[in-house]
Amino acid sequence: MDIVRFGIVGIGNMGSAHAMQLFEGRVKGARLSAVCDCREERLQWAKERFEGVSLYENYESLLDSGEVDAVLIATPHKLHPIIACRAFERKLNVLTEKPAGIDTASVARMNQAAAESGTVFGIMYNQRTNQLYRKLHDLVQEGLLGEIKRFVWIINNWYRTQAYYDSGDWRATWNGEGGGVLLNQCPHNLDIWQWILGMPVRLRAFCREGHYHQIQVEDDATIYAEYEGGANAVFITSTGEYPGTNRMEISGTRGKAVVENGCLKLYLLDQDEREICYTSKEGMPQEKVNCQVIEQKEAGGGHLDILQNYTNAVLYGEELLAPGIEGIRGLTLSNAAYLSAWKDDWVSLPLNQQEFCEYLCKKQESEEAMQRNVQHENLSGEYSERWSVRW
Repeated sequence: MDIVRFGIVGIGNMGSAHAMQLFEGRVKGARLSAVCDCREERLQWAKERFEGVSLYENYESLLDSGEVDAVLIATPHKLHPIIACRAFERKLNVLTEKPAGIDTASVARMNQAAAESGTVFGIMYNQRTNQLYRKLHDLVQEGLLGEIKRFVWIINNWYRTQAYYDSGDWRATWNGEGGGVLLNQCPHNLDIWQWILGMPVRLRAFCREGHYHQIQVEDDATIYAEYEGGANAVFITSTGEYPGTNRMEISGTRGKAVVENGCLKLYLLDQDEREICYTSKEGMPQEKVNCQVIEQKEAGGGHLDILQNYTNAVLYGEELLAPGIEGIRGLTLSNAAYLSAWKDDWVSLPLNQQEFCEYLCKKQESEEAMQRNVQHENLSGEYSERWSVRW
């Protein structure tokens, strides 16, 4: 194989942008061969722009066409595992949009199908291409901050209006989207959290549903998590605050790291704080702090970097920046947060998948249809600024 023929299932906002990049040759070694959508107006949009690209109304037909080597899934969240599993049955490579799904049980089945297929499975975790997050990931793994004490991330610059939620009847519903800010806006952030620090052993969450908007899912959430070694984490997010904040701080026994406003700032001690605590004769010593500033020179290629890396993985075996099987980890955090909020109690990890699904089914069954003046967004075929790292 010298070129990867992509088929895109779902050509809404994200799918149309991916399609345009592939069609215009911005991904070396990749070609857009087919697109699929159940909405006639979207297929007409694609027909007018993608000459020579096959159009399908049914994803099964696309999968059976023999025209694609890889399937890029950009549908509503709950369909990701279903379509992926069907593609794996046909030994097709899969790149899925985030989140991996809406429940870890279905995602676990998808991961098993991926492993059995022997194909390349990736997920569109574009924030992993950001140089500051990548640098911080490496520094923490190397032990530069010592033993981790605390992680705090305030990421509430996800402001959305009611018009945003009214742009699709599947949005902000338990049946259509499967959740709110944690499942729509924050999968990237939850992934970065676990990618850098790993998974906690238990958490307690508070999710306020319809707090800022006329929706039935959460638009404001706070998670408190604890780690086996004694570290804790706090994650705060919302779509109802403007202008909002994006600040991550990690504290360890050798200092702290802060990521904000396009900078990674390191405040490092010459001696481990635990040693200082038990050897210093002073009650409030003034220890020397070495400061380093790493500025973000470029935002990172985001979606295009993931597309290129994924294409290279299919063609040449390049290591994936975002393996698809890792999508279950961030989803575990959001599933556990929902379960904690619904039960008003702590939730231990690994997550009880059956219990979560039972609670989710109750939410879906009791959900009332909301009257909305749905006005679908116009497709631009470009990556919106809202999908980039926003400081």
